[in-house]
Amino acid sequence: MDSLTQIVLGAACGEAAMGKKIGNKALLFGAIGGTIPDLDVFVGNMIYDNQIDAMLFHRGFMHSIFFAIPAAFFFGWLIHKLYDKGKRKDTTTRKDWNWLFFWSIFTHPILDCFTGYGTQLFLPFSDYRVAFSNISVVDPSYTVPFLLCLIVLMFFNRKNPTRRLWLKLGLGISSAYMLFTIGNKLYINTLFKKTLAEKGIEYQRYNTETSVFNNILWYGVAETEKNYQVGYYSLFDSKAIFTDWKIIPKSHNLIPESHPDLKKLNWFSDDYYNLKANEDGSYSYTDLRYPSLDIGNGKSIDFSFRVYKQGDRLNMEELDPEIDEDVTMEKVLHIFWERIKGK
Repeated sequence: MDSLTQIVLGAACGEAAMGKKIGNKALLFGAIGGTIPDLDVFVGNMIYDNQIDAMLFHRGFMHSIFFAIPAAFFFGWLIHKLYDKGKRKDTTTRKDWNWLFFWSIFTHPILDCFTGYGTQLFLPFSDYRVAFSNISVVDPSYTVPFLLCLIVLMFFNRKNPTRRLWLKLGLGISSAYMLFTIGNKLYINTLFKKTLAEKGIEYQRYNTETSVFNNILWYGVAETEKNYQVGYYSLFDSKAIFTDWKIIPKSHNLIPESHPDLKKLNWFSDDYYNLKANEDGSYSYTDLRYPSLDIGNGKSIDFSFRVYKQGDRLNMEELDPEIDEDVTMEKVLHIFWERIKGK
């Protein structure tokens, strides 16, 4: 999930592990631990010149179970060595710090598994990407109550039992919301399959994702032999059925599917993708796992990259959406909000 959410969860782990011993400093060190796996974004850019390789490095080994264990021992040893001096001598143990960093690092990829991006949890033994797709990468309903509870507990003495109560409240509310999103995902899957059956769409497989910032507006994509069919549903819709259907051609033949770099991108998108040729010889690669937002005039905001040839390889860069000059961010948010409200 987003960096703020991981910081909040990491801080909670720090509080649970060492709050009684070092107070608010446990929140700080837990937040640092919760951030460590996402440093693979910077590490990937340092290791690789090619942005496809760098992107695939993210949520790779540094997001695996087997990274959490040695990382916890290393950072636990390092911080204990730096902290255990002067007046703080013997107030904490290396074991305390090992546990703090283990839980703050380990829970990071576990939380990421609930998003649609996918996490290679079992590297280096398997590159299978765990992606339950029941919550958006940014969902304030999960993060904000959790954050507020941690802010409140900071004002209590480290030995005050009320501090522990607020920690449990934050963990409880966020966990309850996560359970709601899982149940909602199961309902959405059932509804999407029902809609496909009613429309007589013969599909090979399907995927559903919630839109960003919420768990109300959902998107479904079904792969058929010749194309992808996508639809939308809001929990506030008057009818329990997916609507706003679009047919997206596969267009997979623009780049040979045997190309090694295209294979990497297709692995990333789980083969839910569409290609479009650009006038400059590059291609727009759209990951169809994620919903797009129609903004009028046949244009939309979606999850796309600009893919271009670089020697014998393909490389990529972020692709800014084609938006008319009169389309402001306020208008985009209005369109998004109106669809969430239902139809």
